[in-house]
Amino acid sequence: MSLLSGPLQKATAAAASLTGKRFSLLVASSLVATTGVVAVGASGSGGMEPVAAAAVRALMEEESAAVATAPAPAVPEAAAPTPSSPAPAPSAEAASSGPLPAPAPAPEAPAPEPKAPVPSAEPEAPEPGPIQHVFWISLASPGYEAAFGAGPQMPYLAGELRPQSLLLTNYSLLDTAPLPNGIAAVSGQPPTAATKAGCPSYEDCLYEVETLSLADQLVGARLRWHGYFEGMTDVEGKPDSCVHPEPEAGELTTADGYSSRLNPFLFFHSLLDLGDCDENDVPLGELAGDLKKVDSTANLSYISPSLCNAGFRGTCPEGTAEGAAAADAFLAKVVPEILASPAYKQDGLLIVSFGAADPAPPADPAAPVADPKKVGALLSSPLLSPGSTDGTAYNPYSLLRSIEDLFALEPLAGAGGAKVRSFATAFTAGNNGD
Repeated sequence: MSLLSGPLQKATAAAASLTGKRFSLLVASSLVATTGVVAVGASGSGGMEPVAAAAVRALMEEESAAVATAPAPAVPEAAAPTPSSPAPAPSAEAASSGPLPAPAPAPEAPAPEPKAPVPSAEPEAPEPGPIQHVFWISLASPGYEAAFGAGPQMPYLAGELRPQSLLLTNYSLLDTAPLPNGIAAVSGQPPTAATKAGCPSYEDCLYEVETLSLADQLVGARLRWHGYFEGMTDVEGKPDSCVHPEPEAGELTTADGYSSRLNPFLFFHSLLDLGDCDENDVPLGELAGDLKKVDSTANLSYISPSLCNAGFRGTCPEGTAEGAAAADAFLAKVVPEILASPAYKQDGLLIVSFGAADPAPPADPAAPVADPKKVGALLSSPLLSPGSTDGTAYNPYSLLRSIEDLFALEPLAGAGGAKVRSFATAFTAGNNGD
């Protein structure tokens, strides 16, 4: 039984998720095929439960009724002669009375009624958009001015990447902590007290299998996703996939700076139970190899550096750069590799966003304190006008909605709000920013 427990649990979870559109696809299946499947169960040695037997009878009665109401085939009044039975010669009396009258024309068969179209077993694939490869880097913000202002603390981001990108000047966070923004950006689920506190108990932050994420949507649309996480290792320090806390534990960190707070895909049973997390939530070291070819590059690549390289102050080794300087150095190394990749050059979009806020205290305590949740974001693509800006109000729900729009996916939860704006119009409408 132990050998089957894992597959059975996954099958049970998959069956439990057959709601809404997934279930309607099954309903559209053939009644005859369904009857056959149930009949196989009826012929088993163990017999059938009363409910199953009733289902078989109902299905058989429904098919019998369909056969009874079908029109009977027309029967001709006289059989036509066959090649082995020649037609009889006319009698002498008939011959002397003149030519025989012409036979009455056979009644025309009624035209067959048009059949209703049979619904397709699978929905039609959406038309591919101009962007088919999204590279999404999530960092901790030092504050909007520190990142993009007149005297930026991130020279690569503001000095080299900004001139070739579209700047979202009014992108704001839902909270300063990473988990509320990360979960909202990949599923549309709103912040909770537990996610704001960093999930002191991992199991209290897990979403049931029916709660879908962007990763689930991509798989359902036959697209691929990968999450790349720096420093993600097992207890022995070896690179490992989908590293998450024990159910009753809080944040999990590794010696190399990985934190479960920076990995939003860990919090969905839809990814954990069916193996998608183990397959696609991988160490950052795999990114370089995947970037070499278009075919090996996922449609969505979510990239999260370690706590230090993400820009969280107080997490770097003593004597090394930290905060904004560490995050900027990470970008200066990884971004050129992405921009040089075949997938980015073909139809790519790079998003540099801030999923948390950790600004340094102001040098002048008397100076006005800026809103730490206003962080800004950058979009870079061969299909965008370099150096442009967009002042529309965006947030993590907008980030999710925009990626869903680019891949022709339905908005999830908060991403479907009436006030949620999408920057995908910069590609679909051809306005290329302001």
